[in-house]
Amino acid sequence: MDVRRLRMLLELSRLGSMHEVAAEIGTSTSSVSQAVAALAREVGTALVEPDGRRVRLTPAGHRLAEHAVTILAAVEAARLDLDPDAEPAGVLRVAGFATAIRRSLMPAIDGLRHDHPGIEVRLREHEPPEALGLLARDDVDLALVYDYNIAPASWSSDYDTLPLWEVTWGLGMPSHEPRAPFATFADRDWIVNSRHTADEEVLRTLASMAGFTPRVVHRVDALELVDDLVLAGHGLALLPRGRTSRRGVAVRPLTDPTVRLRAFAMTRRGRDRWPPLRAVLNRLIRT
Repeated sequence: MDVRRLRMLLELSRLGSMHEVAAEIGTSTSSVSQAVAALAREVGTALVEPDGRRVRLTPAGHRLAEHAVTILAAVEAARLDLDPDAEPAGVLRVAGFATAIRRSLMPAIDGLRHDHPGIEVRLREHEPPEALGLLARDDVDLALVYDYNIAPASWSSDYDTLPLWEVTWGLGMPSHEPRAPFATFADRDWIVNSRHTADEEVLRTLASMAGFTPRVVHRVDALELVDDLVLAGHGLALLPRGRTSRRGVAVRPLTDPTVRLRAFAMTRRGRDRWPPLRAVLNRLIRT
């Protein structure tokens, strides 16, 4: 239903005169009459009836006017919610990988509590394919994802992509083992991610450049469990440098090429004007 027509009907229920409604909202009496008639045709029943020189609402007109109160209030709330100049408020749903949640999202949430207390952030921990699936279905408003410089992802043009930060990755191995060329580890077992294929693509690229095919025997999501397996001698893995690994696990640098994980914030195209999302994106950039 046309919001302007509903507003005229609501004013008519309050003022009881099309002339007074026209004066109240700054239009002509004929425009008010036409709007009410159009509403009556739309709902299939009369909304007003003569009352001397004035008009009054029929029972159906009163019912529609009651609904108009709720409808117009919802429209106004939506307008304020979507106004890019309004104070950000609302529920923001985020899906992302654990490192981005810890490094970027949690500091952003802490800052929002003070500056924009009307924003409620609800998070879900997911690897990039899972997070992007949720974003595609509109189950979340923001996805925190990653790829690698030597295994770049092909992001859909349906999304706006905001680069956040990069982390260098290295070779995770028992700290008592000496550094050696990558080809030296051709006969070792390897550990890769169980929920995403990106680091396995990086591993296979590095191994191919070193002249071997890696024997992947374990697929594990939690980095702490990867540390345990490496320390126990059950395989080697690619791990982020700068992270505090379990004692006894060293993350040796990889060179030629250097491996970097790249983090991104992704939204549906054009959605970043919504004030709560814009406020969170601005904070993510600063972390």
